[in-house]
Amino acid sequence: MVETAGGGPGDGTAEVLDRPLPDGVRRRVVQIVADAFGGLTMAELPAQLRQYARFAPNRRAKFAGNAMAAALETEPVFRQRIGEKFREAQPELAGALDSGSPPPAADPLDVAAAAYVLRPADWVKLVTAAGEEAQRADAERADEESRAELERLRAELAQAREHTRAETERLRAELESAKRESEALHRKLRAALSDVRRGEAALRKARAEADAARAEAQTRVSAAESESRRLKARLGEAEASLEATRRAAREGRSVEDMRVRLLLDTLLDATQGLRRELALPPVSVRPAETVDAVEPGRMTPKDIAARALSEHDPAILDQLLALPQAHLVVDGYNVTKTGYPQMPLEKQRLRLLGQLSALAAQTGAEVTCVFDGAELAAPVLLAPPRGVRVLFSKPGVTADELIRQLVRAEPPGRPVIVASTDREVADGVARAGARPVASAVLLKRLS
Repeated sequence: MVETAGGGPGDGTAEVLDRPLPDGVRRRVVQIVADAFGGLTMAELPAQLRQYARFAPNRRAKFAGNAMAAALETEPVFRQRIGEKFREAQPELAGALDSGSPPPAADPLDVAAAAYVLRPADWVKLVTAAGEEAQRADAERADEESRAELERLRAELAQAREHTRAETERLRAELESAKRESEALHRKLRAALSDVRRGEAALRKARAEADAARAEAQTRVSAAESESRRLKARLGEAEASLEATRRAAREGRSVEDMRVRLLLDTLLDATQGLRRELALPPVSVRPAETVDAVEPGRMTPKDIAARALSEHDPAILDQLLALPQAHLVVDGYNVTKTGYPQMPLEKQRLRLLGQLSALAAQTGAEVTCVFDGAELAAPVLLAPPRGVRVLFSKPGVTADELIRQLVRAEPPGRPVIVASTDREVADGVARAGARPVASAVLLKRLS
């Protein structure tokens, strides 16, 4: 709708728009103002636009577009100056608008923008027509875009359908293949189950045969053990017979040669008085003297120990050590832990060895002290005292076993005294021919 206020019938300045300026027309109007902006002096510009005077036209249109549109609408003088600049720049379009016949080939937006700036007669109609034309163009463009989008969507739908159809065919083929594989697996499973059942039957049969074989083997083992015991008994009898044979052979030899071999050191160190006390036979051997028997007056270490002395009397130890070539073997830790167990092991060893050294010097007997190597956390750096042999058992060998080895190493007939409270050690060395003495007796003698 067009309103006329304060102007003649041909004056377009009195006309006003009854709707907002279309966006396309507004952009063209702002561009016209921006192009003509640089041809105006600072005094010709409205106060709100003077800050944009030095901007380039594009930056001016970008940052001062709203301010220029507002000034063009509210400042008639500014609009008139912009119109003059536009007439200078576009005289043909301005003349055609003044004559009321805009060029048919001109862009409606350009025509509407020029009409809005120049305000010829019926400029409102031109602006309105341009807006409607722009809307139609936008609608046609949107319609074209919609049709193009629709075509694109149709093409995508057709492609998706084709893809779905191909995928369906592929899945159907895979399903058929999976069905065939499943049937083959079912057949293999049935065959495997059959094999398992046959294997279980074979396993049960094998177990039964193994049980029967085990029972038969047990029977054979029992029979073999019985036979082994019988053979061991026969072997013992054979060994006893062999020993008797050897003893008879030894008895057949010269008694003088046997004593020279086994007791040479004893005979060399013995005194005449000990010869009488031990009742040694004369040098000349006669057939009757080769018979094994106890002669009147002959004494042994046990006889000496039983001669009015208690088993716990230290004097018995002095009598034993006074025998020719006597050898005292001491169970070290058994003695120290009996006498002074509260002391550390190192101090126990040093104290015992010092006392044994004094005892060896007093008696002249051979003294060997044995310690258990398992008690050691590290190798012992120890200088044995004078007259005492110090031995530690090897790994895996106890001190008790080492003592028994020492006793077995001695020749039969040599006086060997073992100081230990261990009952097993005492019984073992006694069977080997040694004389056991309690640790308490040795401790009394040493103190």
